Amino acid sequence: MLKDSTKWYASWFDTPYYHILYKERNYTEAQMFMDNLTQYLSLESNNHILDLACGKGRHSIYLNKIGYKVTGVDLSKNSITHASQFANDNLQFKIHDMRQPFSQQFDAVFNLFTSFGYFEHEKDNLDTIQAIKANLNETGFGVIDFLNADYVISNLVADEQKVVDNITFNIKRYAKDGYIYKDISFEDNGQSFSFSEKVEAITLQDFERYFEQAGIHLLDIFGDYHLKPFNLQTSPRLIMIFK
Repeated sequence: MLKDSTKWYASWFDTPYYHILYKERNYTEAQMFMDNLTQYLSLESNNHILDLACGKGRHSIYLNKIGYKVTGVDLSKNSITHASQFANDNLQFKIHDMRQPFSQQFDAVFNLFTSFGYFEHEKDNLDTIQAIKANLNETGFGVIDFLNADYVISNLVADEQKVVDNITFNIKRYAKDGYIYKDISFEDNGQSFSFSEKVEAITLQDFERYFEQAGIHLLDIFGDYHLKPFNLQTSPRLIMIFK
């Protein structure tokens, strides 16, 4: 188990096992979401998008493929090293801590697929929101695609076993003290491994408070990747558009 809970994301995300476990993520769904989102925002082909906490770059690569200039940033060195093989003149990847403003402004800043709420201190959440605001130009839009905590907690699958690349991952999920946990244990090459993902159960009301403190205006809220209206009980996602 990781001893330093404030840094779990910096360690687990950098292991090869993280990418093995999640290798079957739905790329079709992700691309459909990007199509819907960019059309809703009326982004033009020469617009520059910051993909904040981009991981291995699946959203960045697709956004670039459909015509946008994209900069993907992430704290994980290994993820950025992997993503950089796809770089071109209009697609760049850099190591960056999203709690700090980036060195330039953008037409849109996307924080996708629950790449928020990892931090131990509430100040880090607000710092990230303020950094997003600083990264937007005068006409830019911010997007945070987070989980709907109420829905996720109500529908948690407590125990699951997944076999990927001949590795059996034992997964336990639970909610405790305002966080949603996923404990992951497995064996490989005679060694036992154990990691824990931890995401703060941030609600819409919490985000609204952060936005107010940061001087940000919430424009719209959606509940799934088809951009259907948000419903507290039935929506799997909490997708917020702001500026």
